[in-house]
Amino acid sequence: MKVAVIGTGYVGLVAGAAFAETGNDVICVDINEERIIQLKKGKIPIYEPGLESLVINNSRVGRLTFTTDTVDAVSRSLVIFMAVPTPSGEDGSADLQHVLSAAKEVAKGINEYKVIVDKSTVPVGTAAKVKKVISEITDQPFDVVSNPEFLKEGAAVDDFMKPDRVVLGCDSKKAEDIMSDLYAPFVRTVNRIITMRVTSAELTKYTANAFLATKISFINEIARLCELVDADINEVRSGIGSDSRIGQSFLFPGIGFGGSCFPKDLRAINFTADNHDLQLQLVKAAIDTNAVQKQFIPTKIKKYFKGDLNGLNIAVWGLAFKANTDDVRESPVIPIIDCLLEGGANVLAYDPQAMETAKEIFGDRINYTQDSYSALKDADALVVATEWNEFRHPDFARMSELMRKPVIFDGRNLFNPPKMVEFGFTYFGVGRSLTDKHSA
Repeated sequence: MKVAVIGTGYVGLVAGAAFAETGNDVICVDINEERIIQLKKGKIPIYEPGLESLVINNSRVGRLTFTTDTVDAVSRSLVIFMAVPTPSGEDGSADLQHVLSAAKEVAKGINEYKVIVDKSTVPVGTAAKVKKVISEITDQPFDVVSNPEFLKEGAAVDDFMKPDRVVLGCDSKKAEDIMSDLYAPFVRTVNRIITMRVTSAELTKYTANAFLATKISFINEIARLCELVDADINEVRSGIGSDSRIGQSFLFPGIGFGGSCFPKDLRAINFTADNHDLQLQLVKAAIDTNAVQKQFIPTKIKKYFKGDLNGLNIAVWGLAFKANTDDVRESPVIPIIDCLLEGGANVLAYDPQAMETAKEIFGDRINYTQDSYSALKDADALVVATEWNEFRHPDFARMSELMRKPVIFDGRNLFNPPKMVEFGFTYFGVGRSLTDKHSA
């Protein structure tokens, strides 16, 4: 099948490479000429495990090509995916300027029947707006489909190749058949394609993210309660997560959620509800709880140092909002570092992948080190902000020797509290007890 993908970010590039891998001829389009030049050279602009080999291999055999010419790509394709950014507006609404701008360019290339697919996360009613924009430019036949993505950064390739479900919002049987055929290679074992009306598909993605974010906010609140009653959140999490109605996923307490999806999607669904005079109280609570949680570690740091951070050297392990990505968008480490800088501390940071992207936010206001241990030299404290695997089993003796003060604020609960006390560290986790359960 001939496929065009407008946008080469996380969603667009993963989708394009995956469709090419299953034998389709895919043209990836981006208005960023430099990005297209780099992609043609096999240089991937984002870090995503498994993506580089997919792009390089399919480019080499000619199934995956790159261009800045939207009109030409559309004219040569049957299915056109729009995977462009939908950032939050100042009022929390989804900014659709990129979607509608892409729709206008797509319309110029329609020379026969096409299936136009909203792959970006967009609010209810977007497909109708896209259809209206295109209809004002061309009389050629087309259908607009909503096909929200459910990719986790750091596992996006696996999520696309082995999806839990493929949601298709279609108002036409013809478009539904074409889309089902396109996705058939990914659901050979079990047909996980779920078809529904377009508006339902548009709302499904926001609903999923709102629910998952609510789970995170809930467990973070319980973690704060654990600290007050000397319970341990890991034990509580195990106890409730074994209930099949609840499950273990998204029950890991920490420093709050961030990234490109949860924050903006919660704001967007909340904005949609407000426009219909409906208060989504649980969604609003998840947003508010997350804002509080992002101040959890800063509050602990200021309390421990009695409000005086001036001149302290604070090491930070992790800058990305989660492991296995270089994405720092709305990373919960941002308010932590902002607090440290505002207090006059010197920040020495290390992240395996996200230091270049973090420079776009922090510039030269913090120091970037070549490895995790370099960040610890003469440090007065360490903040663990991202759950990279390489941070899970460090050399604690070496850490203690390098640090001026053996103090750890573990925002991801990577370390065992009683063991940290044995090693001589002053340790602060999220909802963790310093007492071994057998001696509690």
